[in-house]
Amino acid sequence: MSTAPLLSVVIPIYNEQEALPLTVERLRPILDGLDAAYEVVGVDDGSTDATPVLMRKIRQDWPEFRIVRFARNSGHQAALTAGIHRAFGDYVVSIDADLQDPPEKIPEMLELAREQGLDIVYGVRGDRGTDTFFKRHSAGAYYWLMRKLVGKRMPNQAGDYRLLSRSAVDALKAMPEHQPVYRLLVPWLGFPSGEVVYVREERVAGSTHYPLSKMVRLALDSVTNFSASPLRLATWLGLFSFLVCIALALYTTVAYALGSTVPGWSSLFIGMLFIGAVQLVCVGLLGEYVGRIYSAVQARPAYFVGYDSAEDQDRFGTGE
Repeated sequence: MSTAPLLSVVIPIYNEQEALPLTVERLRPILDGLDAAYEVVGVDDGSTDATPVLMRKIRQDWPEFRIVRFARNSGHQAALTAGIHRAFGDYVVSIDADLQDPPEKIPEMLELAREQGLDIVYGVRGDRGTDTFFKRHSAGAYYWLMRKLVGKRMPNQAGDYRLLSRSAVDALKAMPEHQPVYRLLVPWLGFPSGEVVYVREERVAGSTHYPLSKMVRLALDSVTNFSASPLRLATWLGLFSFLVCIALALYTTVAYALGSTVPGWSSLFIGMLFIGAVQLVCVGLLGEYVGRIYSAVQARPAYFVGYDSAEDQDRFGTGE
């Protein structure tokens, strides 16, 4: 682009044929009302439904809508990375296509960033009443754990709905993260930040693309990508199991002296199970880190971009 827009809105999209038209209908009037140059970067994460066709139709009627298409499905965080790295705007807002995060907050984010000179503005969920009981409490546990790792810089209940300045985007692009988890990486930067509170809504259409398995995967990625604490936890588990073994040895000695060694089979059995479980946990943690080292050494790109309408040609480029 010859002139960089003021704002880029990045939308990771995967099989959103039902939600995408509703998102565009609600988002476009808000951006048109900013009275500033903008672009919307829709990142198609290898959709298999009618989403790619819809995106082409949207671009015909909306020139500011830009299409970035992956050659294959690479995941939400990879789509988010591609959008952030390829955005041209002085400010970059990331938002999902399901309208659970209200786009009406974008002007407020932009105004707050410009007035107070902030590099990051988080969209913070003030109410999760639309979530299930399990999701509310599991999310609470996740944010509690992440704040233990990152510190108080990480706002509570802040997902991937945020605004980044060009300085923050350039800092993220310069970091050699192979599998970035932006919920932790962005607060870690320590740039001046603010918050905009909103009420999380229900999904506008379609079904969630973040089932329990992906939520668990995100939590595991968050911990292992950002901290070596699980390895230290394995050390403490090993020390604890050693102390348990000493206690069992003392118990066995006393039982032998009192002539009641046969009844001790249950404690021995439990002790063996405990030690075996601790060993398996420690080996699993080591394996998780070794696997990530192996993946980093391979240096495979996180995604392949097959098409970017800003370049107006089909070609394969890699995302680092």
